[in-house]
Parts: sequence; structure tokens; C-alpha cells
Amino acid sequence: MPWNMKDFPPAMKNLEELTKKKAIDIGNALLDEGYPDDRAIPIAISQAKEWVESADEKEKKAFSKEKNPQKDDKHESNPRAAKLLDATVEVKFEEDHWIVRSKGAEKASNHFDHKEEAVEKGKEVARNKETSLMIYKKDGTFEREVHY
Repeated sequence: MPWNMKDFPPAMKNLEELTKKKAIDIGNALLDEGYPDDRAIPIAISQAKEWVESADEKEKKAFSKEKNPQKDDKHESNPRAAKLLDATVEVKFEEDHWIVRSKGAEKASNHFDHKEEAVEKGKEVARNKETSLMIYKKDGTFEREVHY
């Protein structure tokens, strides 16, 4: 069930207003893509927190001035989203940095300078998606797989 700033999951109750607004916006988009509530909520919260940490002040100010998310908002549909929901999460070294990417995704969701940071993020994403995490060595060879 979609949410708004007055009717949202209890897990979002203690989030700061901007983080909550972003989590609701992301969560509604995930629900629109067919994600079940129990999977959309932790993903939305995690991505919203990450966005707030990485967005510059100009982006935050612009988003805070946008209309609050509504239950009937329409979102662009991505036909590959359902496949990516269940896709294995990979941690690999590409182009001078460590990346976290769902298998089959065109772009990495995160980039890190250190493998340990990428593995931690990969674990978080795989746990939220209830899927596997495949970790590779710097030379591209398979290291290990963890199931969540």
C-alpha cells in the first residue's frame, strides 16, 4: 500500500523529515514496480539515508521544496526492476574502484575506494533483497558467495 507523509510504515517513524520524505518517495516507486511492502520498506529507508548523506545542499533544498509524496503518485515503470529485485548482488573491482551491482544491472549502485566498504554495502543490499552476495577478488576471480 503506498504512503504519504501522514500515513507511512512504523519503520519510518523516527527518520528525519527529509529522509522520511525521500524514503516514502522511493518506497512508493518500489511498490509501483511490484515490490512487496516488506521488501520495499528496508530498501527505501537504506537508499533514502544514502541519498541524504551524498546529496549536496542544493539538491536537498530542491527536494525539500518539492510537493510531498502522495499515495496516488505515478512513477516511471522499469520492466527490468522485477528481475533486479531477485538478482544476486556482486562486489567487483572495475575501473580503479570497487563496485556494488545487482547481476544484470547496467550500472553499479555504489562505488568505493576500499573493498571492505563495498563488501559491507553489498551485504546490506543482499540482506534487504534476501538474495546472495558474490564477492570477487581484485583480479576478477571468484572469492566467495554469501546467502541471505
